[in-house]
Amino acid sequence: MKIEVLGTGCPKCQKTKDNIRTALTETGTEAEVIEVKDLKSIADYGVMMTPAVVIDGEVKIVGKVPTEEQIKSLLT
Repeated sequence: MKIEVLGTGCPKCQKTKDNIRTALTETGTEAEVIEVKDLKSIADYGVMMTPAVVIDGEVKIVGKVPTEEQIKSLLT
């Protein structure tokens, strides 16, 4: 599984990444977590608001920090 966090590295983006790592640990799920900070790459996904979460190439969350529970539901 590949999870991308789209954003400029702001505190909300960092919190999103932290929540993803916690959810992965709690569920025992293996995934590669990547930060995408390049604005063109973010725009290529059609995302205009960050943070955003992309799982295996599919945009799942845009413009908000997901909770650990929301992330867990996306992982199953």
